[in-house]
Amino acid sequence: MSPAEPEAEGTGIHCRLDELLEDRGMTLTDLSARVGVSVVNLSVLKNDRARAIRYSTLAAICDALECEVGDLLVRQR
Repeated sequence: MSPAEPEAEGTGIHCRLDELLEDRGMTLTDLSARVGVSVVNLSVLKNDRARAIRYSTLAAICDALECEVGDLLVRQR
């Protein structure tokens, strides 16, 4: 397995999108409209099933949520 491939038990990276949206009173649909990413793709990210994310998408999400990358993505051990 190469370093970029997810491990069988997961990557250990958790997306806190649900929590950030709730804190800001936003829905996934609201965020989708603001960042130009489909609700389906945001849902994949939200449910920790994303295999990759573009820096431009990550930046757009952080801009819309007024957060830092470390607020959105955290490492679970």
